[in-house]
Amino acid sequence: MSRAVDGSKRKNHRKKILKLAKGYWGRRHSNYKTAKDAVAKGLTYAYRDRKDRKGDFRALWIVRINAACRSEGMSYSRFIEGLNKAGITLNRKALAFLALEDATAFKAIVAQARQALGA
Repeated sequence: MSRAVDGSKRKNHRKKILKLAKGYWGRRHSNYKTAKDAVAKGLTYAYRDRKDRKGDFRALWIVRINAACRSEGMSYSRFIEGLNKAGITLNRKALAFLALEDATAFKAIVAQARQALGA
């Protein structure tokens, strides 16, 4: 009985890898051996960066809130402390959106935080 050397499973696996490598530069998109390594590394980065994206957005929201607080004459840390004392449970995403889109509402929240601090 003859031995099967290039069956459909193998071909499908190679096709899948090369499809994932579409758009890569040089041999990395056409040569299976190099594409395999490039795709493995790319998928590793994609997994890692999906986790990192959450932290990146949180940092962006904090920067936006801090800038809006500073224009009201209050630091970010004092603002968050005031919110906690006032019992306001808005997350940073919502606060950053308010700071960017609705300045009057954000000013009202800053006023409540300031009042809760007793300053």
